[in-house]
Amino acid sequence: MSTPSFPPLFNGQSVEGRTDPFDKACIEAIKGCDAGLVVYNLGANMLRAAIVFAPDVALKEGMAILPLCGVGFQNALGALAPPEVAVHLDWNGGLRINGASCGRFRIAASGTDPEVEPDWLVVGLELPLWPESDDTGLTPDQTTLYAEGCVEVDAAALLESWVKHSLVGINRWLDEGVAPLHKDWRGLAHGMGDPIENAGQSGVFLGVDENFGMLLRDDAAKTCLIPLTSVLETH
Repeated sequence: MSTPSFPPLFNGQSVEGRTDPFDKACIEAIKGCDAGLVVYNLGANMLRAAIVFAPDVALKEGMAILPLCGVGFQNALGALAPPEVAVHLDWNGGLRINGASCGRFRIAASGTDPEVEPDWLVVGLELPLWPESDDTGLTPDQTTLYAEGCVEVDAAALLESWVKHSLVGINRWLDEGVAPLHKDWRGLAHGMGDPIENAGQSGVFLGVDENFGMLLRDDAAKTCLIPLTSVLETH
């Protein structure tokens, strides 16, 4: 497996074994590392990586980096995988390939106040490459990258492409605002228009507000908002 290379202003740091790149990136961010650090662990069965960001906006607006990285991944895999491979995104960071769950995105920040500009944001990616067991029939709703016809996709190349396409998305966000990201994300969103349960609330997933908060309509036709900050992990 080759060593990934990243665009200018991004700095790669490889970790091995059981070291979680997401936790490592959060620790480095707390220590004051520069934005653009990419911590990654290219295991035999799993691609794990995390990117440190420093958005110059309030947290509620900066949370857009989560769906942005999801769209970046879809663009990255779309450039490397066969054309029939479909990627969709769960609102809370879940990743789906050809309809089945296949890893997830995670996000953490220096604080949780939606009105305050965070010192840092970290977005993590966990992508299973090969099944942990040969008996995949036990988990028909879960899949892996290579089980979906992507065996020719090199994990290091996919990581490179994800970072590059996410950078393109960030530059577009800065230049054009959040509207293009909303359009791209809606085309990939899983479950929109369907009944779902999230954060202890159930209803029909109507869509998202300007800051990607989930809009749910319950049985009483009442619409509630679940802010995207609710998916933040604490570190």
